[in-house]
Amino acid sequence: MYVRPNTLTPIEDIVVNEDVADYIRRRGCDFRICTSCGGPLLLPVSMKPPKATDLQVCTGDHTIFISIHQARYLQSIHRGMLPMFLDQIEDQSPGHEF
Repeated sequence: MYVRPNTLTPIEDIVVNEDVADYIRRRGCDFRICTSCGGPLLLPVSMKPPKATDLQVCTGDHTIFISIHQARYLQSIHRGMLPMFLDQIEDQSPGHEF
């Protein structure tokens, strides 16, 4: 299947919001932005492994893999992409700062 390349936003122009960068740093793992019926989701790679076609954005020591299907529409990676159940896990951890 052919996918039109991202012609709207160059990958280097996609901004990772500071709250998401902090969240990723605290979780200590790489993440992937994938497609869902509710829009783009930011999931740990342990839940949604990266694909060979994914684009990559670095944040600190970690990588955010971006589905090529989502990349053409993104301008920023923000907290709204985190599923609510991940927020609940974070809320229950000691030292929660949100």
